[in-house]
Amino acid sequence: MIETILNILVLTVLPFLYIGIINRVKSFWAGRKGPSIIQPLYDFTRLLKKGEVISDATSFIFKIAPSLVLASTLLAGMVVPIINHTSILGFDGDFIFFAYILALGKFFSVIAAMDTGSSFEGMGAGREVTFSSLVEPAFLIIISSLCLMTGFTRFEKLSSLLPADSELAALTVGLSVLVIFIIILVEGCRVPVDDPNTHLELTMIHEVMILDNSGPDLAFSQYGAAAKMVIFSSLIPNLLLPRGIPLHYWIIFYLAIVFIIAAAIGVIESIVARLRLIHVPQFLLMISSISLIVLAALIIYTYGTGGAV
Repeated sequence: MIETILNILVLTVLPFLYIGIINRVKSFWAGRKGPSIIQPLYDFTRLLKKGEVISDATSFIFKIAPSLVLASTLLAGMVVPIINHTSILGFDGDFIFFAYILALGKFFSVIAAMDTGSSFEGMGAGREVTFSSLVEPAFLIIISSLCLMTGFTRFEKLSSLLPADSELAALTVGLSVLVIFIIILVEGCRVPVDDPNTHLELTMIHEVMILDNSGPDLAFSQYGAAAKMVIFSSLIPNLLLPRGIPLHYWIIFYLAIVFIIAAAIGVIESIVARLRLIHVPQFLLMISSISLIVLAALIIYTYGTGGAV
């Protein structure tokens, strides 16, 4: 019960702090004081109080899409272990449900952008779908590889049987963390794949899809994107931290790792330029290659090489 309450608090509160840390790190590198860490919470409440401007050209899809996207993101977060390797709604095969429920939310965000009738937003929707189609296979390969190694098919058990004394296991976890970190950048629409602060027509991807959103719908879209980053970030401490750690130490280590990830994103956005669009698919195919390396290594570890190595 304690872990469940803590998981709910993390899903609801941590996204605001996560974005706040990224913004403060970017301000530090720019030589500015920057906004408060809880400024995203103030922005969220401010948007909730504002009215909405909805085009007459849109249908009911545009009106319900932001709520459905946020709901699907939070539902996906309930099957991910957050505190002490415990999830709210864990079950066998939950990683498949996780991938599909996030895909459902992305589907509604895409058709909502196209529902506006704007070729500009349609362009962003096309880019979003293209990049997602390159990221999802890498994620499924990584999680399937860990399932092969542990013998379980649920998020909560993925780190339970990782042999700490195995060099191959350490390599597998290290590459898996790298792939998940890149997925955070992609799903969170961050540099070098996308830039949440850009307003250049030829380079916008996610931001162009929500240009017509305002008020509570815009708040839900921004909060959902932040929550998705926290959800993917929660997979990393659950892969790195062993079981049996006292709960209060686990919380400290978990928050430290998640905040370090947020700070690393802020550093990357401060010192790395955004990739040209023609190079983004190459960058995303790289993580698919890494995931295939992990799968090959685990097949060798599980079934042996017949004396070849």
